Amino acid sequence: MRQPPLTLEQLRVAVTEGEIDTVALALVDMQGRLQGKRFHAPYFIDQVVAHGSEGCNYLLAVDVDMNTVDGYAMSSWERGYGDFAMKPDFGTLRRVPWQPGTALLLADLEWLDGSGPVIASPRQILRRQLDRLAAYGLTAYAGTELEFVLFRDSYEQAWRRGYRELTPANQYNVDYSLLGTARVEPLLRRIRTEMAGAGLVPESAKGECNLGQHEIAFRYDEAVACADHHVIYKNGAKEIAAQEGMSITFMAKPNEREGNSCHIHFSLRDASGGSAMLGDGPAQLSPTGQRVLAGLLATMRELSLLFAPNINSYKRYQPGSFAPTVLRWGTDNRTCALRVVGHGQGMRVENRVPGADVNAYLAIAALVAGALHGIENELELAEECTGNAYDDATAEHVPGTLRDALTLWEGSTVAHAAFGEEVVAHYANMARVELTAFDAAVTDWELTRGFERL
Repeated sequence: MRQPPLTLEQLRVAVTEGEIDTVALALVDMQGRLQGKRFHAPYFIDQVVAHGSEGCNYLLAVDVDMNTVDGYAMSSWERGYGDFAMKPDFGTLRRVPWQPGTALLLADLEWLDGSGPVIASPRQILRRQLDRLAAYGLTAYAGTELEFVLFRDSYEQAWRRGYRELTPANQYNVDYSLLGTARVEPLLRRIRTEMAGAGLVPESAKGECNLGQHEIAFRYDEAVACADHHVIYKNGAKEIAAQEGMSITFMAKPNEREGNSCHIHFSLRDASGGSAMLGDGPAQLSPTGQRVLAGLLATMRELSLLFAPNINSYKRYQPGSFAPTVLRWGTDNRTCALRVVGHGQGMRVENRVPGADVNAYLAIAALVAGALHGIENELELAEECTGNAYDDATAEHVPGTLRDALTLWEGSTVAHAAFGEEVVAHYANMARVELTAFDAAVTDWELTRGFERL
């Protein structure tokens, strides 16, 4: 049964009665991961509630391995790697059923000197775009569909094997198969029910095409809540799998078979709470809806760094796959990057470009920025694609590599205007750090092809 989020008063009572002994305070880093501290619950009530906490500002200036790297203005050896303030957002407070006696809440980041929020933090980036949208009387709603591949090996076993020769939870394609998904239903059921216990709203679970690949979907929600639920689910699913001696990967392309997608459903509501995108135009789109789609198409390439943030992200884009890269739109057309789905007030656009490695805050922020670009410039929507978008030789495509995406991001007037110089520079450096690390690595592919035969 879905449990509502905790109020602060309910937390005080639960701590007094011994039901909750631990409170985890988490921030969201550049990679979309939860980082933070676990507090002894009475201390959290007595001290952290009133004063917040601190975290090293290198948490927004490291690579995926938590190595300190050069190039970040906010955090460096020269600046002494100081702290920023972790300000609890009590609206995100909830129980964590898979960690007994534990409550969790997210933090917003502010500078200790009182100069304001940490602009490059993912939650703040999304909030800034939503503030821009609110000036037009509009609110963004979103839903993310995360796919993952499940293995019967633990994370420790996978590490020792170099993530090779792992045993997938299913040995064949179980897309929509009730028989195939029944093999792992105990784990899927546990994730669904325990996420409901944490205040999320699970909708369904289904098998996917890759071996051991599955998807659990959650209810569409206001944009920040959607992103919050995304990171809580992603972190929690890994923790639950680990408790069961299994492992889950959300890599965009974990092997040579089908990749893990994260389709993002997106719509705008007006001040009355009704759809701002529903009308009597093409595909039942209103003038606003048409401008939104036009803006998303116009900005997709230059904002692709926020939809596909890693080198591996681009391995997912394969010809003839369900990872469309052709920048066209269509009604219920899975060959298009943007697919209009739903009916009536539930009508929305599905962005099929992101993979499961995406940072949901940044991707939704990019959708809002693209929508605003279309609205502010009154862009006209191109003709709908009714066939196979891959057959359109004139259409633009998503960039093919992270290096291409970085070039487009740094040169984008839309990115600079929407996000500001600090954010553009910060996430450009993140991409450069990954490219430098990859360029220095010797891959298994190179060894296999060259060790003996060259």
